[in-house]
Amino acid sequence: MTVLLRWQKSSYSEGGDGNTCVETAALPTRVAIRDSKAPSRGTVTIPVGSFAALIQSLKRTPV
Repeated sequence: MTVLLRWQKSSYSEGGDGNTCVETAALPTRVAIRDSKAPSRGTVTIPVGSFAALIQSLKRTPV
């Protein structure tokens, strides 16, 4: 069975053509992540809870 994913670019993508970012796609219990510049190179999937923890950690990290 083939699953079509709805990829969403990060809202923090750089200016210009906006392709310098990651994309995510929601799965039932995981989140798929890929490089928007090289989407055919593959994806990484992580559990939803781990993804949420990663995002919260990134929000707390000073730039």
